[in-house]
Amino acid sequence: MKKLLLTIFIVLAPALCAEGRDWVTLYNGKDLTGWQTTGNWLPQKDGSLLIKPRKGEKGWQRYSAYLWSKKKYKDFVLHVEYKYPPKGNSGVHFRVGDLKNPVNTGIEAQVLDSYGKKKMGHHDHGGIIRTVGASKNMSKKAGEWNTMILTCKGHHLKVQLNGEQIVDIHLDKTPMKDRPLEGHIGLQDHGEPNNLHFRNIKIKEL
Repeated sequence: MKKLLLTIFIVLAPALCAEGRDWVTLYNGKDLTGWQTTGNWLPQKDGSLLIKPRKGEKGWQRYSAYLWSKKKYKDFVLHVEYKYPPKGNSGVHFRVGDLKNPVNTGIEAQVLDSYGKKKMGHHDHGGIIRTVGASKNMSKKAGEWNTMILTCKGHHLKVQLNGEQIVDIHLDKTPMKDRPLEGHIGLQDHGEPNNLHFRNIKIKEL
């Protein structure tokens, strides 16, 4: 019996340790330690982070202006809170293999003011770009805080928005099937005038 219990423990211990890892704060509320960007990301007194594009900084294809984690992540749970202005637009990028080409080497969960919209597509709030739309519209009004939780384990991706699961897919059965299973995490600078606030950015590696 003791040998059986020992064998079970040896088999399950790595998984139990992985699931039990603590949350790690990615944004410390003060500065951009652990991140890289050429964009105008401004720490605020309340501990949030504001993306305020400089005058003339327009368009979303300014990839170096995105906020990128220096570290790469594989399997994880990512927690992000944010609020957008009316018509605000951004995105949460993850498993990005090439920071110069995140569109084709990573995955994006859309951040967009979609409040009140009835039919949700992949370009609407909570959708996975080029892949699938949210199963329901959980968008809050502009100016209110949203909470997005992404869970990536192998090819399995779940997205929870404001307390409701809105995406549950296996990436190997989608247009994202060839994307890396490990990469950088990023927040999108969509260009002027989309001022968005982010806070409580943390991750738990699995």
